[in-house]
Amino acid sequence: MDKQSTSTPTRKTRIGLHYFPDMLHFRDCDLQTWLPRLKSMEISWLSLRSPADRAIPESFIYTLVQENIEPIIQFNLNLGAPPSVEEIQPILDAYARWGVKNILFFERPNSPRSWPSSDWAQTRLVERFLDQFLPLANAALRAGLRPLLPPLESGGGYWATTFFRAMLESLIQRKETHLLENLTISAYGWTHGRPLNWGAGGPERWPEARPYNVVAGSQDQQGFRSFDWYQAISRALLGKSLPIILFEAGAGRDPLSQPTQTPPNIEETSILAIARLLEGEQFNDPADPSSAIEPLPEEIIACNFWLLSADTYSPFQAEAWFQQDGSHVPLVEKWLRWVQQKRNQKTALSQPGLQQSSFTPTAQSNDHPIAHYLLLPVYEWGIADWHLEVIHPFVKKYQPTIGFSLQEASLAARVTVIGNEQTFSENLIERLRIGGAIVERISGSGTSIATQLQRGEP
Repeated sequence: MDKQSTSTPTRKTRIGLHYFPDMLHFRDCDLQTWLPRLKSMEISWLSLRSPADRAIPESFIYTLVQENIEPIIQFNLNLGAPPSVEEIQPILDAYARWGVKNILFFERPNSPRSWPSSDWAQTRLVERFLDQFLPLANAALRAGLRPLLPPLESGGGYWATTFFRAMLESLIQRKETHLLENLTISAYGWTHGRPLNWGAGGPERWPEARPYNVVAGSQDQQGFRSFDWYQAISRALLGKSLPIILFEAGAGRDPLSQPTQTPPNIEETSILAIARLLEGEQFNDPADPSSAIEPLPEEIIACNFWLLSADTYSPFQAEAWFQQDGSHVPLVEKWLRWVQQKRNQKTALSQPGLQQSSFTPTAQSNDHPIAHYLLLPVYEWGIADWHLEVIHPFVKKYQPTIGFSLQEASLAARVTVIGNEQTFSENLIERLRIGGAIVERISGSGTSIATQLQRGEP
């Protein structure tokens, strides 16, 4: 595909997919087949398996980046025999030049299936893993890439949360400051056949949870909300939550553990529910209509569903959304209807009254030329559509200036801030107040934000 021929990029979402489970589909004809489908489904991230001895073709990576689809490179290197830094550095440098940002070197280091049997049986497993991971991670940082702390097998031969805590503790002890400052973590989005709220709140809500021990009335990290458990550990050790990327989301189990040629149990309801959560929608759990599904944290920058497609004779073919004969599973039709509904809502929200009156600054004084500024967050994955939706009545009624700039907000007499302290720190808010602005912070779920905005005139 010619580098000069690009189309209008789709909007950035947090929604991604896993590409083929092999490393054989990086031709221009593959792009011509799959790129229109990815764009029609508003896919913004694509997990690509890469060999360690050569890069995926530049034209493939470049076209994805130009089309606003961010590639995530998965090497899945062999533990016990990873390539040397000298071997892989040129490949990392090339990926960085072409627009790649995120690199995943290993997967499941807490599983015996990921190690040679003799290595798994030895002591100091976490330390031996980090001895292999750190040289590669620092090579990625030198190239301008973000190395991902690998996803862990829920439960696993080495309990996932225990392994994760030990990794962070060791990174702190080793004084890997640069890596910790630029660290992105990852997790699997498997449901294990449980409701999407399973384990929500992490160990703070379920303190009775114990490794390898199911306590009656308690829940653990073995569900879609495993990221809540990792973030609790991050906050305890680092004093902050970390950006996180989810892999294999919506799968009921580990897809690599028991691939099957039988008709798949693609969890359509869970997959669509996760996608709606990523877009900030609020609704009750399909598995438990009396229980609302908890919103997803802002720290989730991407969520990659399993699986776009696979070759006819692949063990994963039955789990693919698209088959090689051109057919697709019913989930795809439901997904496309949902995307169209969102587009229709965006069109309704972009009517002239909202654009022309709401975004026009109102002169007040030399110090504060803007009367009222509504400050919205911009995440790494883009602007949240659900923020634009929940502010609609407020904007029509009060006609504030809407924007995403703290510098612009400092020119306003009154500032309404949408976002928690992870998005806009209290120090930044205090600077606005010192400048003479009346500042109100509003945070929470979409429903909560809408309710707070409707309480009364600012």
